[in-house]
Amino acid sequence: MDKQSISIIRVPFGLGAGRPGSENGPDSVMKFGLVKKLQSLGYDVEADQCIRLPDGIQSPTGSKMKHVQEVLAVSGLLGEAVGKTVAAGHIPLVLGGDHSIAMGSLAGLMRHYSNMGVIWVDAHSDLNTETTSPSGNMHGISLAVGLGLSHIKLREIAEGAVPLKPENCVIIGARDLDRDEKAMIRSCGLTCFTMHEIDRLGIEKVVQEALRIAGNGTDGVHLSFDIDSVDPIEAPGTGTPVRGGLSYREAHLTLELMSEWGRITSADFVEVNPLLDRNNQTSKLAVELIGSLFGSRIL
Repeated sequence: MDKQSISIIRVPFGLGAGRPGSENGPDSVMKFGLVKKLQSLGYDVEADQCIRLPDGIQSPTGSKMKHVQEVLAVSGLLGEAVGKTVAAGHIPLVLGGDHSIAMGSLAGLMRHYSNMGVIWVDAHSDLNTETTSPSGNMHGISLAVGLGLSHIKLREIAEGAVPLKPENCVIIGARDLDRDEKAMIRSCGLTCFTMHEIDRLGIEKVVQEALRIAGNGTDGVHLSFDIDSVDPIEAPGTGTPVRGGLSYREAHLTLELMSEWGRITSADFVEVNPLLDRNNQTSKLAVELIGSLFGSRIL
């Protein structure tokens, strides 16, 4: 990855999740030395952007999906910030918050790029829609929104944003998929490397294939990294943990390979929940993993 300036955009928002606490994730990750880590790797770092929910935004009660207006308000502001960051030639590094904020990241990016690849590292696929969501939590539909499969469209979040192409989107690390999400993956041509494929093929082969698919003819590749992709033994501080995830070294190698590839142009790191953490283990891990994405190595 080229040594461009990195613009850290904090989004302390957690209403898209089912449990409180992810709104504290950005400040917790920053607290454990993220800026210093990135500066030590040779990057200029801007860390003054923070997207907060405006006062007075409140969704009506009684609808199946929860906090829709709040999510859309934050996503709109984030989309604007991401778009400006890209236009200025900086790398947007978005710290969530829950994974619903990725709607804003994708909207801002897809207003700027005509053809973006996406790698979605997550225990879940986030491919439910308003119709299929079992929980009504907005963080479970964010990739569906990006692909144009939801009633919510990226162009409603950022004017001019176009949907992602499923043939250039890849999920890595999935292990908790709802029935309708499985059907969606099969029908829309999206590549999904579950933990089964990672076990059989190895993480290096999976990541290399993901990079090939996401980078095939695209303008750049966005990484959306949900910390629950990592096994809860290593990352206990997250709201929807699922056993059997990426090991510590598999997670680092994933990001090291992406760094070596050099075409990751933006990233989200989401779902760190300090209220559920043990001794700040997950926040510290997030700093380490971001470091690997931006070039940190053992030797």
